[in-house]
Amino acid sequence: MASALGGAFASSAHAADAPRGQIVANSNACMGCHAVDRKLVGPSFQQIAAKYKGDAQAPAKLARKVKDGGSGVWGMIPMPAHQSMSDADIRAVVDWVLAGAPSR
Repeated sequence: MASALGGAFASSAHAADAPRGQIVANSNACMGCHAVDRKLVGPSFQQIAAKYKGDAQAPAKLARKVKDGGSGVWGMIPMPAHQSMSDADIRAVVDWVLAGAPSR
């Protein structure tokens, strides 16, 4: 894991200031399909935050979606499962996304 985090730190000039969820997202290929403020393959993190705003069940729903994958919520392109991510890392990413994916 240290090498994965080392790569994340090297890839961003402000990595030391970045929230843990952002660092984990960068090191787990989340940014290959998602961006903070625009749709790529999947919805932007800001779109996800807006959709689930005020939903007390959102952290659990999104954690399951990250862990198990699925399709149909944002279209037919499936979200791949991320079974190798730890629950703590998934929670860090989900919390960061639901906070609007801030850079600090």
